[in-house]
Amino acid sequence: MDKMDKIAEIRTEIHEAEERLLVELRKTRGEVRISDSDILPQYRLTFGQRIADTVAAGMGSWRFIIIQSLILFVWIVLNLTAYAERWDPYPFILLNLVLSFQAAYAAPVIMMSQNRQQDIDRRAAEEDHRINIKAELEIELLHQKLDHLRETEVLYLTETVKELTRMLARARIEPEPEPEAAFAGD
Repeated sequence: MDKMDKIAEIRTEIHEAEERLLVELRKTRGEVRISDSDILPQYRLTFGQRIADTVAAGMGSWRFIIIQSLILFVWIVLNLTAYAERWDPYPFILLNLVLSFQAAYAAPVIMMSQNRQQDIDRRAAEEDHRINIKAELEIELLHQKLDHLRETEVLYLTETVKELTRMLARARIEPEPEPEAAFAGD
C-alpha cells in the first residue's frame, strides 16, 4: 500500500468521524432548543405561586424587618408603660401568639416560593449542562478539523521534501553544464 492510499484512507476516516460528530452535534442542538415558557417561567405562574413570591419577597426585605421591629417596640412600650390599657401584660402572651401565627403561615408560603425557585434553578443548571455539552462537541469538531488540516499539511510537506530530495540527488548525479560566458567579446 503506497503513501497516497494511506492518505486517502486517513482522509476517509477523518471524514467519517466528522460526520458522526456532526450527527451527534445536530441531535444535541435539537435538545438544547428551549421554549419561551422555559426562559420566562413567571408568565405561567399560578395565583398561589404569585402570592407566595410576593409574601417571600416582602418578608425577606429590610423594610419588613424594620416595620415589624417598630410594631413590636410600640406594642411592648405601650404594655409596659400602661399608656393605654394593658391588653397584653408583661410576659406578652398575646404578642407571642401573634408572632407564632405569623411564623406558622409565613414559613410554608416562603418554602413554596423557595421550592419553585429551586425548580427554576435546576432547570437552568440542566440547560447550562446541555449548552456545555454542545460547546464541547463543537470544540471537538474544531479540534478534528485542525488535526485534519495539520495532517494534510504534514503529508504535503513530507511529499514536497521527498520530491526536493530526489531533485537534489538527480542534480548531484547529473553535472550541470558550465554556464557560457556572458560577455563573449571580452
